[in-house]
Amino acid sequence: MLRQIATAALATVTLFLAVTGQADAAAVTQPGEQVGLAPGLPLPEGFYAFDTFSWGRADRRDAAAIGVNIPFVIYASPLKIFGARIEPVVAFPSVFINTRFPAPIPNRDVSVFYTPFLGNIFAWNLGGGLGVSYIAGAYLPVGDRGSVGLGLRGTPLIPAASSATLTQRVGATYVGDGTLNLSAILTYNRPFDEHGRFGGPIGAAIGPLPLADQLNLDLTATKKFGHFEIGAVAFGYTDLPVNRRDRLFARFQREGNVAAGGLVGYDFGRVILQTFVTREIAARDTLDRAGRREHNEETRGWFRVIVPFPMAAAAPPAEPLIRKN
Repeated sequence: MLRQIATAALATVTLFLAVTGQADAAAVTQPGEQVGLAPGLPLPEGFYAFDTFSWGRADRRDAAAIGVNIPFVIYASPLKIFGARIEPVVAFPSVFINTRFPAPIPNRDVSVFYTPFLGNIFAWNLGGGLGVSYIAGAYLPVGDRGSVGLGLRGTPLIPAASSATLTQRVGATYVGDGTLNLSAILTYNRPFDEHGRFGGPIGAAIGPLPLADQLNLDLTATKKFGHFEIGAVAFGYTDLPVNRRDRLFARFQREGNVAAGGLVGYDFGRVILQTFVTREIAARDTLDRAGRREHNEETRGWFRVIVPFPMAAAAPPAEPLIRKN
């Protein structure tokens, strides 16, 4: 009975992954998640809460609509090492998938708690409005992986969650007189196991999954006009070359894209809001299970909330009640 359930689940998961476009590769770090930020400069001491939500869909007929929500918290500590402020960061991404299955397959709405991220930012203020940073961390393969039905919870849906992933990022930011944000951040992701595996009977039925190293580049060029912020953003992502002599990677389809768009933000003081829309101007085509070529260009809308909790400024020393002449 268990074998029959696993076989049925394997067929359903395979179809689900093929239609949602998650079967061959998926970016561990969402392309574009850093645009609009100033990742090179150290933050003033305090806590900072961020939430970035996006929703998009590729142009092809049966492409799923995919939403991504990334809440994360940064603690800008007073500690420094080699002149760099130490800023621990933690994120808990989640993915929402609304399928567009071809008839007569029923559509499904699935939410997935994605791999959490733990890391640390080392940020240097070089003066003159220029800063650079180095970020090191890892995505951990834990959390609710969603379900496609059959009464089975935790059905693995996103191949990138089958292995922990080491992440390194290098960022640079120039703010000039404080009204500019010219930023770039390069992200390198390397899975701990390029033959990713899920546990349990479903994972055993699916078998090993190919995972490639990845590069992300996020770019920001905005200017502030009072409380308003307006400008352009762009990002790119690519899987790096794989070992084709490895049988698992013999038919691996590399993915990649380049996107650009415009950003508008407003600083309310206690809360900062940003919204932007991006369009992929180039994307690698892939082949579906039937060998048909798929066009993967996507339009995506973004919304971000930033809430700073700066440390209270130190109180001035108390004036003596009695002074000597």
